[in-house]
Amino acid sequence: MLNWLGSNFRRTPKQEDRLLEETVRGFLESYLAADAVTKNEFYEVVAGAAEACQPSISDPTLQNIDLAQITSETALKVVRSRLQQDTNSDTVQSMITGAYATVAIAYRRAAAVYTMDPEKQRLGTAAVHLVTMATSYMALIRPEA
Repeated sequence: MLNWLGSNFRRTPKQEDRLLEETVRGFLESYLAADAVTKNEFYEVVAGAAEACQPSISDPTLQNIDLAQITSETALKVVRSRLQQDTNSDTVQSMITGAYATVAIAYRRAAAVYTMDPEKQRLGTAAVHLVTMATSYMALIRPEA
C-alpha cells in the first residue's frame, strides 16, 4: 500500500490529507505499542521535528493561530519532501516522517483547521498530546542553561 508514497504522481489535497492521517495513525499506533525506552526515542524525534518547524518570525502582530498554521505548513512541506524522496525504506526514516506528520496534524488542530470534522479533531488532539509530552520530556532531560 505504501509503495506509491515516493512516486512522482500528483496527489489531490484530499488524497494528501488522507495520506497524512494514515501516516499519523500508524505513527501513533507504533508509539502506543512501544516499550518505555522506545517511547523516549519517539519523544526525541517528535520534539526535534516540532522545534525544527517553529517559525523564525518575530512579528508581534501574528496571532497564535497564524503561528500554528505556519508551523503546520512547514512540517507538511517536510513530509511531502520525505515522501517524494521515498525516505520510508527503513524504520528510522519512517519514524522521522511520522514525527513531522504528527507535528503537522497537531498544529493544524491548534490552528482550528479541524473544527468541522470530529474524527480529525480526535486525531489532532492525540497528536497535540504526543507533541506536548515530547517537548515536556525533552525539557526535563535537557533543561535550558
